[in-house]
Amino acid sequence: MRGASRIVAATLLLQDGTKFTGRGFGASGTSIGEVVFHTGMTGYQEILTDPSYKGQIITMTYPHIGNYGFNKEDYESGNPHIEALIVKEACLFPHNHRSSENIDSFLKKFGIIGLEDIDTRALTRHIREKGSMKGIVSNTEKNLNTLKKLLDSHPSIEKIDLVDKVTVKKPYNWKQKADSQWYYNSITDSGKKTYTIIAYDFGIKQNILKLMTSMNFKIKVVPAVTSYEMILDINPDGIFLSNGPGDPEKIIYAIKNIKKLIKKFPVFGICLGHQILALALGGSTYKLKFGHHGSNHPVKNLQTEKIEITSQNHNFAVDSKSVEKRGFEISHINLNDNTVEGMQHKDFPLISVQYHPEASPGPHDSLNLFKKFYTLVKENT
Repeated sequence: MRGASRIVAATLLLQDGTKFTGRGFGASGTSIGEVVFHTGMTGYQEILTDPSYKGQIITMTYPHIGNYGFNKEDYESGNPHIEALIVKEACLFPHNHRSSENIDSFLKKFGIIGLEDIDTRALTRHIREKGSMKGIVSNTEKNLNTLKKLLDSHPSIEKIDLVDKVTVKKPYNWKQKADSQWYYNSITDSGKKTYTIIAYDFGIKQNILKLMTSMNFKIKVVPAVTSYEMILDINPDGIFLSNGPGDPEKIIYAIKNIKKLIKKFPVFGICLGHQILALALGGSTYKLKFGHHGSNHPVKNLQTEKIEITSQNHNFAVDSKSVEKRGFEISHINLNDNTVEGMQHKDFPLISVQYHPEASPGPHDSLNLFKKFYTLVKENT
C-alpha cells in the first residue's frame, strides 16, 4: 500500500496451520471466513458488494487492486459482504473520473479488514492443491494460539445458513433499469407485454434486477423465507431464484417452497438459485475443491455449441446424474472441469445456470438468458 500513513502488521492463519504475514489496511480487528481466490482483473467493487461472497475471505490473484478507486454507482448491494480482502498491493491513489474514494477508506467505512504484501500466488497455489479452507485474518491479535482457537471454534460454511444473513427482510418492488451504455447499448425489451416476476432474494445482485426490468419484467423482490401460499396470493407470471452464499442444502425452507412452486410457474435460477432448483426436484449438490471465482470461466452451451466466457462465484455444484434422473437436460458445462453450468427441464418450464449472466463484473456473452426467460414466461402464461 504505497504511501500508507502507518504500517500495521497483519496475519492470515489457515485451518491447516499455514501462516502468511503482511501489512494491514482498511479496518482494524479480526475476521474469519472461508479463504478463496478470485481470478478477475477488474470489478473488485462489485465483488466486495456481492452478497454471494458472505462468509468468504477473498484473495485477488491480480496483483494491483484499487487502481480505479470506488464510486457511488457500482454497488451490487448496499454494503460489502466479504469477511476480509487479501491483495498483493492495495492502491491508495486511484485514477478514474468516477472515483470518489480509495480502497483503504472504503474498507474502513464498512469495517472490512484488508491484508496486503503477502505472496498471493503462493496462497492461491496452496488453495488449489489443498482446497478451500477456513482462515482467520487479524491486524490486532498477534498470538497464534489465540488465533488458532478462534478459528477452530468457528463453524465451516457447510454448517451455516448464510442466506439468512443477507436476504431482504421485507418485500419491495424494483423499478430501476440497467444503464445501457455499460452493455454497449445491446439491451432491448424482450417483448411489448410486461410480466410480473417474483424474485426470491437469497443474496440478489442489483444488476440482475436492473437487467430483468430492462427486459420488460415487473419485479417484486421477496425474502428467502416467503411461503408458497404468499406467492400464490400474489399470483405472478414467473419465479426467479437469485444468487446467494453458502451451502444450498442448508436452505431447507426455500427448497420446500420451490418444490411446490415449480409445478405452478415458469422458473429461472442463477447460481444458488440453480442449485436450489435442482434440490427442489430431488437432485443433489456437492462441494467443489476450491470453487469457481472469477470472470473468465469458459462454458459450453450444449444447445448452440457456442462457448461463453462467464463470471462465476460458487463453492458448490449440481450433480449431473442426480438431475438427469429428475427430468433435466444439461444445457451448459464448464470446460475447465466439466461440471454442470446449466440445465433445462424436459416437461416443466424450468431453466437455470450456475454462472452470472448479468456480467457484474464480467463479459456479456450470456445476456440472452434473460430474453430466454421472457420467452419461457410468455409461452406459459
